[in-house]
Amino acid sequence: MKIFRVEQFNAAHRLFNPNWDDETNNRIFGKCNNPNFHGHNYKLEVELDGPINPETGYVMDMKKLSEIIKLEILERFDHRNLNLDCPEFKNLIPSAENIALVCWNILRQHLPSELKLKVRLWETPKNGVEYDGN
Repeated sequence: MKIFRVEQFNAAHRLFNPNWDDETNNRIFGKCNNPNFHGHNYKLEVELDGPINPETGYVMDMKKLSEIIKLEILERFDHRNLNLDCPEFKNLIPSAENIALVCWNILRQHLPSELKLKVRLWETPKNGVEYDGN
């Protein structure tokens, strides 16, 4: 059985590789390389896959899942500049792919190990990424 929780957070970032010159960063990242940053309204989907507990009827209590996401992801990233405010991105370009990877790694630590975890992150209504630990 699969269950899903959807949350949203707003964050600013800049796609920039400090090992490249300005011309290369502009060519690769375009307007996402704005030195004054830019923001997104991210939609985060967390999917858990596992057996239904016969005693509760749950794969996992959705209230508990919601609390974990709020505490570990939203409080950490919502209304933040990912490049400047979040140590997770000190040496990691905060692309949608890397944000999803970071979210997965954080959540994995706080969820039952027997449940398979998949994270989908929508940067815009048309652009999203998915990570399942592989």
